[in-house]
Amino acid sequence: MQLVKSPPAGMPALVLNADYRPLSYFPLSLWPWQEVVKAVFLDRVNVIAEYDRQISSPSFSMRLPSVVSLKEYVDQTRPPAFTRFNVFLRDGFACQYCGATDELTFDHVLPRSRGGRTTWENIVTACAPCNLRKGGRYVRDAQMRPRRRPHRPSMHELQEMGRRFPPHHLHESWQDYLYWDTELDA
Repeated sequence: MQLVKSPPAGMPALVLNADYRPLSYFPLSLWPWQEVVKAVFLDRVNVIAEYDRQISSPSFSMRLPSVVSLKEYVDQTRPPAFTRFNVFLRDGFACQYCGATDELTFDHVLPRSRGGRTTWENIVTACAPCNLRKGGRYVRDAQMRPRRRPHRPSMHELQEMGRRFPPHHLHESWQDYLYWDTELDA
């Protein structure tokens, strides 16, 4: 991961909750500058840090925010939505049968053809070859067991998993609000 001084393309702002923690790590909670300016005018955010770039109209000018915090706290204890992305994130973007990271799909542990439902507890990330190999069979018949038992993750668990996937570049004004286990290259 590299720390950059120049604004990232599009000049997005890092969005923090009212407690100054990112709303999400993966994807990183970034808003385009247009949305941030709108939120500033609607008094929904506090500007914490700014880029050196300025926007202007005939009657107004402001430096573009690089870090903002919401004025109202967004509860992070709600259960996460069941989405393909969140299943992949829960499973570390790796096939739960072989560990591959390419051609990822969903797999129903108990096949739908045998009554399996599309739920957190019955879906795992699988690469296309493993998914095809397992087909509509039970895991024991296919002799394929998921590496981890599928479960409904908490928002905290998904946040922690997201911290394993830092972006390649971070703007220097964001670094005090983001915490990854890896070292930043200056």
